[in-house]
Amino acid sequence: MKLSYFNFNLPKDLIADRPVNAEYEKLLDQKRDESRLMVLHRDDGKVEHRLFKDMIDYIDTDDVVVVNNTKVFPARLDGEKEKTGAHITVFLLRELNPEMRLWDVVVEPARKIRIGNKLYFGENESLLAEVIDNTTSRGRTVRFLYDGSHEEFISLIRSMGKTPIPDYILKNRDLEKFDENRYQTLYAKVEGSVAAPIAGLHFSPQLLKRLEIKEVKWAELTLHIGLGSSIEVEDLSKHRMSAEEMHLDDANCDLVNNARNDGHKICCVGATTLRALETAVTTPGKICPFDGWTNKFIFPPYNFTIADMAITSLHFPCSPQFIMMSAFAGPELMRDAYQTAIREKYRFGAYGDAMLII
Repeated sequence: MKLSYFNFNLPKDLIADRPVNAEYEKLLDQKRDESRLMVLHRDDGKVEHRLFKDMIDYIDTDDVVVVNNTKVFPARLDGEKEKTGAHITVFLLRELNPEMRLWDVVVEPARKIRIGNKLYFGENESLLAEVIDNTTSRGRTVRFLYDGSHEEFISLIRSMGKTPIPDYILKNRDLEKFDENRYQTLYAKVEGSVAAPIAGLHFSPQLLKRLEIKEVKWAELTLHIGLGSSIEVEDLSKHRMSAEEMHLDDANCDLVNNARNDGHKICCVGATTLRALETAVTTPGKICPFDGWTNKFIFPPYNFTIADMAITSLHFPCSPQFIMMSAFAGPELMRDAYQTAIREKYRFGAYGDAMLII
């Protein structure tokens, strides 16, 4: 299929720049599940308008909800380029060598950041990094020049780093206190992402407890999310996703495989979870443990072999996430559903509303 098929006009006023009920800062976790939920039925195209907390009505005892338990790192560092003093933003992707303080990063703007440049961070330029390699168009490898222990270095990075909420939000407002907590799932465990698995942001403590009481099974995997990149080719078969680190253990594989064998439903939370499960497929309908990297890009037509249901946020035109979820729902059905979402004033983006595809 072609990229242009997945383009649509998204009014700017439907792009959410803060969570629902953000004014109730002390109650933000309790109110996570009060976002809207569009329920899309693939068999007949029926659409229902509910609240996210109602997703439990579509999940039965012994069904399995599969989530990505990655944890967002305070990975955004604001700094300056040597000599010119030009402002730069560095996103810490992964630590390559703790002893040498080597990191893979993304730099914005990257156009004038070259090998050998020095970058300064902190109010008194207390942290210095040197660019030692180019990795992608925006990617660089940098070496931080720091004499203390590794523990002290990581502590310094945490104190300087900011929650990496998306740039489209920062165009409308500054980082706020609630972002540190709200741009993180309640079940986040394994630190390593520079972007949140946003479909999971809708789960509240009450909803998690209700799922437990209903004896819905809970499976976890880890896929560390990078910044990604826009699709710049019309032919989707030519797009290459950035590789992302992924881990799936035996116990969670058994949960999913046994549930499928017993005729229970598998509900994936988010495009990253959907990708991860399909990456781990061995024989049709079975997954096996995985410990490595995935650059799997799913686009229509695609035959999913694990998930029966999927929860997703409302994504932007031509984004890899929208295309992947269109492969799950069916491209024409998804396009119609998104036009309904626009007419009904659903909120798009990381802090927006959600969709349940069944």
